[in-house]
Amino acid sequence: MIIRFKYLSLLIILTLSSVNAQDVYDLKYCINTGLEKNFSILIEKNSESIAKNNHTLGNAGLLPTVDLTGDHSGTVKNIEQDLTGGGKNEYNGSYNTTTAASLSMGMTIFNGFNAITTYKKLNELKVVGELNTQMTIENLVADIVSAYYNYILQVQLLENMKYAVSLSKERLRIDEDRYLLGSSSKLQVLQSRVYLNADSSNLSKQTEIVRSAQITLNELMAVEDLGVRFISKDTVINIGSYLLYEKLHEEMMAGNTSVLIASRNKTISEYDYRIILSRSYPYLNVSTGYSYTFNTYSNSSYTRQYTDGLNYELTFGVNLYDGGNQRRSIRNSSLEVDNKELMYRKVEQSVNADLLKIYSAYSNNLRLIKLEEQNLQTATENLDIALERYKLGSLSGIDLREVQKSLLDARESLLSVQYQTKLAEISLQLISGKIMEYYRSN
Repeated sequence: MIIRFKYLSLLIILTLSSVNAQDVYDLKYCINTGLEKNFSILIEKNSESIAKNNHTLGNAGLLPTVDLTGDHSGTVKNIEQDLTGGGKNEYNGSYNTTTAASLSMGMTIFNGFNAITTYKKLNELKVVGELNTQMTIENLVADIVSAYYNYILQVQLLENMKYAVSLSKERLRIDEDRYLLGSSSKLQVLQSRVYLNADSSNLSKQTEIVRSAQITLNELMAVEDLGVRFISKDTVINIGSYLLYEKLHEEMMAGNTSVLIASRNKTISEYDYRIILSRSYPYLNVSTGYSYTFNTYSNSSYTRQYTDGLNYELTFGVNLYDGGNQRRSIRNSSLEVDNKELMYRKVEQSVNADLLKIYSAYSNNLRLIKLEEQNLQTATENLDIALERYKLGSLSGIDLREVQKSLLDARESLLSVQYQTKLAEISLQLISGKIMEYYRSN
């Protein structure tokens, strides 16, 4: 009987352990899953593939076109002919057929370098497609890293709320013991219970915030079950090694995706200008082909006819006047080139401003972390002293609550500064084109 009881107890423990078991996410797993499943990434990759498919010699007009056609037709007619010398001919149900086939090839020999320029433009569009995918990936990685550490932040704040509840429970226990001993009033007990209920309510709200942070991370990872519960492998917000502004600026100018895209767009606008300009040049087209025709006649001096042979054509032309549209297009295209240059400079200025602002916040937050850590240590010591004084009756309940609140606020403030520092670090890595380091370093 005892053995069976032990076996049943072990079975219950194992069952509860499996029910309570949760998935453990680390940062690399989150990023890897998001890169594989996130819908934005899949959509952008399809767009990139379209740009790659468009980058061909044929699409640029550098290859000939070859057409093969075939045709068969027939007629059934009643014919009545009045002859010049009198009389007439009548043919009822005259049946004629025509069978034809042709193979033709055409190619543009010269059109003002339009085809070559178009091919170069298609290559730039392919690169922009790759850069757009890269930007989407980088933004997703930044969002996942931020969401991952936000979950850790919310869990730490939840632990802070749990600690607040434990302090309030301890205070209520002290007040109840003192009330039973006659050294405290019922009012003090009731007030302690109010504080406990308030802290319990805050704990419940924070639990919901943690749950929301889980769902947000699951959404970014595009997991099938958005409601799956998990715990993070990391339990604290780790701040990476100190980032240097000069290095960040150098990496930003060389690898920032927005700057690279703006540069490529500027090049594309220059190619568009050349394509429009090429319309002013003469053009030369060539075409050749082979054709075969077979006819049958039911009422004629001959019943069959075969025709076959080669044909060729050279076409030379130049546009002399088109109502001023060519000149207008050239002017507009030139202005578009200027716009793309201005846009490039605007993007460059914007990322430089972002780098300065974010780095300033990053450096300031690093200093704040040290101050908040000192503040937390002081608040912890104050609470230990306050609890001892409260047990001895030399400290009021209101004063104890203030000391308790100061400690909780100090913890929350430290966590907030740590998270803001981490966000600044993520933004700096993103703007410098080094956001994938979070994936490689884990």
